[in-house]
Amino acid sequence: MQPPEIETVSPSGIASTLPLSGFSEVADRFDLCLCDVWGVVHNGVAAYRDAVAALMRMREHGLGVVLVTNAPRPADVIVGQLDGFAVPREAWDAIVTSGDVCRALIRERAGQPMYRLGPDRDLPLIAGLDVRETTPDEAAYVLCTGLFDDENDTAATYADLLAGFAARDLPLICANPDLVVERGHKLIVCAGAIGAAYEELGGRTITPGKPHRPIYEAALKLGEDLLGRPLDSSRALGVGDAIRTDV
Repeated sequence: MQPPEIETVSPSGIASTLPLSGFSEVADRFDLCLCDVWGVVHNGVAAYRDAVAALMRMREHGLGVVLVTNAPRPADVIVGQLDGFAVPREAWDAIVTSGDVCRALIRERAGQPMYRLGPDRDLPLIAGLDVRETTPDEAAYVLCTGLFDDENDTAATYADLLAGFAARDLPLICANPDLVVERGHKLIVCAGAIGAAYEELGGRTITPGKPHRPIYEAALKLGEDLLGRPLDSSRALGVGDAIRTDV
């Protein structure tokens, strides 16, 4: 495994990266850690114990830790998942998910007919909301949380369906911008791949998760609530495993 790196910006505005042997080398520079979950804290099968220990040391050092994930489910579902991986709750202060931000977008469309593309395990995303699930032909918008069968399907599986949506100019809310994630040692296609395919067809995709502003604005607000004061964004540390979504 390569040593972790941190991106720095010089007074001239030029960014550079520095290899680190550990967080302790830069601990005094930060007040808040925004940490990815899948791929950093766990791999979908088991927790990364060294990463969990590092987060606990950050909190001991006085940093707030907000877990920021593109999971298309509310934060309380992620809490249960982390508990299942035996990740101590002392390793984090708060969690914000792409699903949390998506719920606000769904509320804005209360009562509109919606086509849901994704597995039933993501149903907590719409629990308690005013949604009316319908057929592709009757939908006013699409909510994509993933693939119906992420073990076997690809974005190409849904080419005709997406072409029909694009022809009607339906907005597609992409609840998980990740293209793929690791489940153990296997790569699993995510909703981001569907969103990318839809954009290639000329479709309108709404993506509130990483690396876009809505989820980070929510995470920074949680951080300020933890610290009890306004946060200088230069003192927020981002930890992730993917250039596309974490940088």
